[in-house]
Amino acid sequence: MRRSRLLISSLAVLGLALAACTTDAPTDDPVADDDQAAVAEEAGESGESDDTGTEEGEFFVRADFERELAQMEMEPEGDDSEPWMQMIDVEEMVDTTEFAVDGPQDLCFSNASVSNPWRVTGFITMQEQVSVLQDEGVIGEFRVADAADDDNQQISDIQSFISDGDCGALIISPSTTATLTPAVEEACESGVPVIVFDRGVNTDCAVTFIHPIGGYAYGAAGAEFLVDNLEPGSNVLALRILPGVDVLENRWGAANDIFAGSELEVVGVEFTEGDAANIKDIVTQYLQRDGVDGIWMDAGDGAVAAVEAFEDMGEDYPVMVGEDELGFMRKWDETGMTAIGLSYSNFQWRTPVLAAQKIWDGEEVPAEWVLPQQPVTEEDLPEYLEANSEMPDLHYAKFGGEDLPSFPEAWQDR
Repeated sequence: MRRSRLLISSLAVLGLALAACTTDAPTDDPVADDDQAAVAEEAGESGESDDTGTEEGEFFVRADFERELAQMEMEPEGDDSEPWMQMIDVEEMVDTTEFAVDGPQDLCFSNASVSNPWRVTGFITMQEQVSVLQDEGVIGEFRVADAADDDNQQISDIQSFISDGDCGALIISPSTTATLTPAVEEACESGVPVIVFDRGVNTDCAVTFIHPIGGYAYGAAGAEFLVDNLEPGSNVLALRILPGVDVLENRWGAANDIFAGSELEVVGVEFTEGDAANIKDIVTQYLQRDGVDGIWMDAGDGAVAAVEAFEDMGEDYPVMVGEDELGFMRKWDETGMTAIGLSYSNFQWRTPVLAAQKIWDGEEVPAEWVLPQQPVTEEDLPEYLEANSEMPDLHYAKFGGEDLPSFPEAWQDR
């Protein structure tokens, strides 16, 4: 099972650029607020905004937005030393006695992809947690299907797991939300305990849905940081990866809502497909045309490329919304720029494996298992840099594998 990382490492290299096809570079005309809303609607994003905020839509539900903001202030249940097992705002516990079994069980995992460094880091952590439970006789075979961000492939993968009939539990990290919903429902109907994590689907049939607090909290934290650290009238460029994924849409919906009520000017909302060259090109063109004072990103693995565009142009560093990826954190420390490292708690990749163990033991699990989600700030940046000093730039600081027996080599050898 551990040898599968050799394949994953090669996929990870490809994953540094998410198969970029086009560059969404700015046009000659400034991007007006109404134009941004039209682009958002065409892309399937959250509803348009005006000075009252983001409109309700498929990917923006104000009650959910407000719930996540409240959850950011809640004290998690459980041991602080094991954040991957903590729970926030539990509303319902699920009785799993019907799934209780004895002896090792095969664990199946339908993965959307390992197409970016965050997913590679998480998958390594998942594998190492599986290895521990294999040594303990809890897990037999660990069967993994990687869909390479292809919805049709992931649907086929899930159907194959169901037809094979030998999964003791099926973990699913969906590639997109709506398209994968019927396949998840089909898996639930098969009788195998289904665990959804990372990204959601439009059904609650899974035994548990595991995720950090969520995209609204993530997007809002970044937008509020920019509002707090930029002068009124400052220009903000929003960089997005791709449309149609619930957690990413939630991030922009929340940020869009906060920007609409601020005095900042959002001069562009651009899809980058996570490609560093695209990011640098887009930022450079906006610097040449509009000037950029702050960067908001819905995922931070391309943050260094955005910062390098400012360096190449000889411009002052922006107020920067990045992520807890070490490459960005080291750049932040080196430059002394004003920044925040948002976190979509990479340690969540450990939780579904441990949830499967609980289900096989007939223990209750939350119907919605909400994990802690806190950003890296300027105050705790040195602590995280020191703790991860031997890790590669593409590693994520809040990965939660420090106590596993394979630490640190498993994450260094990618």
